[in-house]
Amino acid sequence: MFLGITNTPRDYAWGSVTAIPELLGRTVTGAPQAELWLGAHPGSPSVVVNPAMVGGADTLHDWIAAEPETALGADRTGLPFLLKVLAAAAPLSLQAHPTPEQAREGFEREEAAGIPIDDPARNYKDPFPKPELVVALSERFEALSGFRPVDETIAEVDLLDAGTGRLGPLHVHLQHGLEDTVRWLETADASALAVVQAVSDLAAALPDDAQTPNTATARDLAAAYPGDPGVVVSLLMHRVTLAAGEAMYLPAGNIHAYLDGLGIELMAPSDNVLRGGLTPKHVDVAELLHVLDFTAYPAPVLEPEAAGPGVDRFAPEGVGFALLRVTGDGRPVGLGSGGVAPLTGPSIAICTAGVVTLVGATSATLLRQGESCYITPDEGDVTVEADSTDGVTSTVFIATGA
Repeated sequence: MFLGITNTPRDYAWGSVTAIPELLGRTVTGAPQAELWLGAHPGSPSVVVNPAMVGGADTLHDWIAAEPETALGADRTGLPFLLKVLAAAAPLSLQAHPTPEQAREGFEREEAAGIPIDDPARNYKDPFPKPELVVALSERFEALSGFRPVDETIAEVDLLDAGTGRLGPLHVHLQHGLEDTVRWLETADASALAVVQAVSDLAAALPDDAQTPNTATARDLAAAYPGDPGVVVSLLMHRVTLAAGEAMYLPAGNIHAYLDGLGIELMAPSDNVLRGGLTPKHVDVAELLHVLDFTAYPAPVLEPEAAGPGVDRFAPEGVGFALLRVTGDGRPVGLGSGGVAPLTGPSIAICTAGVVTLVGATSATLLRQGESCYITPDEGDVTVEADSTDGVTSTVFIATGA
């Protein structure tokens, strides 16, 4: 079965006013539209377009609960992913996500403490980890992600300090490593807050032609969140710019903040976020520090596997999900056990450009730009027909198990 699904975008304040409505072909209302969730997570389950196809169930969550074997297959107990369209027009919070063990322990701890699931101070809304990947749809997708080598940060601290000595304490902590520096900044004692103010002042005073991507980001964050330690933490992180079609992967413990852009996000079906700043939402510094990985890694760009002509597969190791991108040249593309890339269990497809036709073992469907569907396992191998006409290359993203 190809089951049409849709949803109402989440109206978080950092969301773009135009990007998601334009992708979906909907009216721009003037309100921010930040995330469109496609999946069964109870926080915002997808709405079934034609409930009569699934016994009257209004949401994907309700249908899976009522008919799990039909919806998921005999060998699964839940949908292993959550697909999102994300549109940022302002920075998201500085955040990280837990490992499976941390998520389970945190959820059980907060359940035992009697903290309601909808309490703004709740950290763990479910017992699951939240590894995620994002593929840029806009021409540029801007982000901070992961810690970079300390010597790179020291070079920019020296550039900002310019002999004033105001960043001396930061320099000293950096010599003791990333963890020491982040813990000092996030605990926000008087010396740390003085450095936050100094970085804000010095970044604002630095001429445009002397700015680096990180110093310019610190300047902009300081204007939006004055006095926030995250302004200085941003100097410790990779400043990432993805071009359209490029991707990055965010494993457990990765510190990150999306800054601007439209992208397709695929993650484990969780809403567990530990925040450390750059937000009016609940911040739990102690829990963030508990889950953070303080290792400096290379910039977290995720290279896809070229599965076949016009087919890319984004599949981080060990996460249980994969994202396929099929771009059309008019030739049918086979997916599944007999195709160029596997489909494992149920899948969700969203057309992001043009028109695509999906043909399975029992039925077929047509998706126009902005439309999405849930694909049941009984469809087996699926053929994708994506045309390239009128200057538009039809594109569909398909989330599946791995």
